[in-house]
Amino acid sequence: MSHSSKFSRRTALLGAAALPLAAASVTSARAAAPMLGVAQSNFRRVKVGNFEVTTLLAGTRPVENPHEIFGMNVDKETFDDVSAEAGLSTTAAQFFFTPTLVNNGSELVLFDTGLQGATTVQAIESAGYTADQVDKVVITHMHGDHIGGLSTDGTPTFANAAYVTGSTEFDAWAKADNENFEGKVRPLAEQMTMLDDGGSPASGITAMAAFGHTPGHMTYMVEDGGTQLVIGADFANHYVWSLAHPDWEVRFDMDKEAAAATRKRLLDMMAADKTAFIGYHMPWPGIGYVEKSGDGGYRYVAHSYQLML
Repeated sequence: MSHSSKFSRRTALLGAAALPLAAASVTSARAAAPMLGVAQSNFRRVKVGNFEVTTLLAGTRPVENPHEIFGMNVDKETFDDVSAEAGLSTTAAQFFFTPTLVNNGSELVLFDTGLQGATTVQAIESAGYTADQVDKVVITHMHGDHIGGLSTDGTPTFANAAYVTGSTEFDAWAKADNENFEGKVRPLAEQMTMLDDGGSPASGITAMAAFGHTPGHMTYMVEDGGTQLVIGADFANHYVWSLAHPDWEVRFDMDKEAAAATRKRLLDMMAADKTAFIGYHMPWPGIGYVEKSGDGGYRYVAHSYQLML
């Protein structure tokens, strides 16, 4: 065997021995990258037939003591057991605020406006639109996290938009002496079209009465090309504590008995028809399906790619 052959093998062995040290050095250098924190995109776009539907993350925050909000009519042990089975914390819940854009090819329609205009506009721009392109703003109900973005510093956030809301909802809040309503909605009243159950704010979109959460709370059916999607607003506020247990009382439901009946009616419909829905407070990006579970409740199934094809 030649001397050069021995030298080559020795060199190869020495090189191989050095590889773990080199890898450790590279790993050490990479570990110096900064921690960036939890993050997600602030929009998600899917298709309903030929329509484009975009959910917008207008805000998210943790809220402490969820049992003070959900399951108000059940004891702490029951709430804790249900939460533990679902892997949920009982000390805090993450809230999401999700307006929705529907582009039906002739109009760009925004459903609800978030807590305030700036973050909603930021999400709209991330999705490729501008606030000036919004043709209609539909308000599902008058809680502050849905009407807060109607104006920014006293000026309408969506300068070119017409406005649509339910007549029952508007009339109830007009009598309520509510600061948010008076500051955000009342100044736009003359530009608002009022509709009732079965009314249509735009082509391919139909209002569905879903009273209980508020006196005139509305959901909307979006339909094109044989595909349907429900813009559910706040008929259900949590994917376990509201869907799995529709009879559990929610602090924000103004008529708790009517809200529970509405939840069950809509959940039954969507489970039977396998219809997707967008929940304003569902886990981001807010799009999912409903399945019946064996105990009389319902199971939330997050959307994967059904509305992408």
